[in-house]
Amino acid sequence: MTQPQTKRRWQLHAGLLALWFAASFGVVFFARDLQTVVASWPVSFWFAAQGSVLVFIAIVVVFAWRANRREGDAPDFDQHAYGQYKRRINRRFVFYVGGLLALLLALAVAEHFGLPKAWVAGLFLSVTLILYAVIGVYGRTADAAEYYVAGRRVPAMYNGMATAADWMSAASFISLAGGLYLQGFSGSSNQPGGLAYVLGWTGGFCLVALLVAPYLRRMKLYTVPDYFAVRFGGRWPRMIAALAAVLCSFTYVVAQIYGVGLITSRLTGVHFEIGILLGLGGVLVCSFLGGMRAVTWTQVTQYVVIILAFLIPVSWLAYKQIGNPLAPLVYGQQLEKIATMEKQLMDSPAEQQVIAEYARRAESYAKKLENVEKSLYAERQALRDQLRALAEARIDDGRVTLLRRELAALPKDADTAREVWSRARADNLERAWPLGGMPPHATPFAGDPAGTDEEQQIFDNSRLNFLALMFCLMVGTAGLPHLLTRYYTTPTVSESRRSVAWSLFFIALLYLSAPALAVMVKYEVMTHLVGQPFDSLPAWVAQWARDPALLAVSDVNGDHILQFAELKIGADLVMLATPEIGGLPYVVSVLVAAGGLAAALSTADGLLLTIGNALAHDVYFDGDDGNKARAMRRVMWSKFALLVVALIAAYVAAQRPIGILYLVSASFSLAGAAFVPAMVLGIFWKGCTRAGAVGGMLAGLSITMYYMAFNLPAVRSAFNLSGDGLWFGIQPISAGVFGVAAGLCVTVVLSLLTPVSEPAAPAA
Repeated sequence: MTQPQTKRRWQLHAGLLALWFAASFGVVFFARDLQTVVASWPVSFWFAAQGSVLVFIAIVVVFAWRANRREGDAPDFDQHAYGQYKRRINRRFVFYVGGLLALLLALAVAEHFGLPKAWVAGLFLSVTLILYAVIGVYGRTADAAEYYVAGRRVPAMYNGMATAADWMSAASFISLAGGLYLQGFSGSSNQPGGLAYVLGWTGGFCLVALLVAPYLRRMKLYTVPDYFAVRFGGRWPRMIAALAAVLCSFTYVVAQIYGVGLITSRLTGVHFEIGILLGLGGVLVCSFLGGMRAVTWTQVTQYVVIILAFLIPVSWLAYKQIGNPLAPLVYGQQLEKIATMEKQLMDSPAEQQVIAEYARRAESYAKKLENVEKSLYAERQALRDQLRALAEARIDDGRVTLLRRELAALPKDADTAREVWSRARADNLERAWPLGGMPPHATPFAGDPAGTDEEQQIFDNSRLNFLALMFCLMVGTAGLPHLLTRYYTTPTVSESRRSVAWSLFFIALLYLSAPALAVMVKYEVMTHLVGQPFDSLPAWVAQWARDPALLAVSDVNGDHILQFAELKIGADLVMLATPEIGGLPYVVSVLVAAGGLAAALSTADGLLLTIGNALAHDVYFDGDDGNKARAMRRVMWSKFALLVVALIAAYVAAQRPIGILYLVSASFSLAGAAFVPAMVLGIFWKGCTRAGAVGGMLAGLSITMYYMAFNLPAVRSAFNLSGDGLWFGIQPISAGVFGVAAGLCVTVVLSLLTPVSEPAAPAA
């Protein structure tokens, strides 16, 4: 490449990266100053929820257009045959979408004429799962290229659709809107989130497009650890990369299988554990039999289900509330109304009574925790005395049953009591704040930059955590193996660039709608639920309240009227209950549940495939030696590893670990710290050495895992560690900030100190 061409290439990279930085970190840093309201929209909220995402799409599209114009397709690429292949796929896709819409319409009509809900759910679930299974069986293969990279012939648009389905996991579909409902713009001072997820999970694709995907595709690899073996040579880079891929993918897949169990049990009525096994069967049929070939086309079909399941309810809510179904364009009107209602709730005497009661309960638990054994004995004795008094008075009514339940529910020993009461105290403390502990929806960051020293410190800490989380999600996106492997499946490098653009477009359809859904559900709750008598609440409240983790209501102040602070909604509920909240037919509820199931299944497919391939292809067989018989054995071992890992992940998910959103975010920190520094330096710096890559990956992983582990409450309690253990106030969910920095520094320093032992692969 000539010097002027190289200079123009770097100018393009530098300009687009500068725009990416300004549209993300720049806008967020000054968000509190951008509070001007334009056409009902606070400018900072609009940019963080929509404007920056549109800029990200433009960056990826412009890069693909300019780079492809400069380089063109490979000279031996048969455009004519490829065009015919795409036309065949287009016909099948149109037939599929038409059939799916016809099925939904038929079920809606049948429901109207009295078809039982169980039949509606059973029919739709059966049809979609059978379709996924048919694709899995049809796509079965033992050919290495087909199993690992779908034969490298997936068109850019369809690969973008499959990537979007792979990307929009249970966290995106089930939990994102709920997280935005609970956390507003930016979350609280100790729980960052909100629009950081939207910015992080879309802005990361700019890094994928500009720094990673086309360069890996040019090397014709099968897995991400393949890159480390080819670029740096030796066994250790591949081994460390493979184990890191297993670690971050396993953390991610546990969250997806948890989502599978949650939705399958909701859709079919079976127990949560049985739901996990049923959903897991759907995952294994595709990934086990056909590898990437089957997974790709299954994910394309799943994307259609996912996007219909998300857009139909949010469009209906927008039409119901505002008269316009284009939710992302019009929900700013509801933001103003919510801000007014939030102020009214903060000033409401009834809400203040509820807050005071939560504070009193928290203080009560604090006193119990001062002497757990004595408090537990006193409570148990008091309940027994009351039961004895009722028995002596020959009273046998509801009070006796209630007291017996309270006695049975008491912790069995002091250790259990300490754990239960500590959790209850923390929960009551969290809710003993205005709005039940939720931040004002459109306000960027907690605290006040113009307030007291304490308020300024809270503001700085909140903004720093938001930026840190956004950084981890963006860099993690550029390092997740199951995502990067998707860009190995395109026919050419230019198609991989187009595919990143299509991926971000299809993902943005959901991510631009999620903030709208959160706002409109909050408006619906504030206007049609809060202030209602408990005996007049909609039927869906009682139905979902069977699982207290999803919905809990209690008459805390005893006025028989539901106050906002008396309602606790789990993040996983908001999307799943939207059809019932909006009064839509049951078939839409089934579609939403099927969409959530498709999101979890599609991501689980890709993750399990990545883990199985890393264990068999990279760890056990140590890459591809060109031997066909050995390649077939490698595929069979990949399938076996996938099956074993799937069963282990199902067992872990059945233990109901911490929230989906936290598990997924942790995997991003791990991926970013483990892969990105060594991978990007290896692509663009010839002086990056094997020792630098190995040291950087180990340092990044070690720092990230240490920070996450030693900031878990259980670990700090077990090791009697005092204080919160935070560095610069950054929460453990953003541990990748330290891991990426450590990995970058160690990689650079060791590379400068050690000779380049292998010829570096040229940057594309």
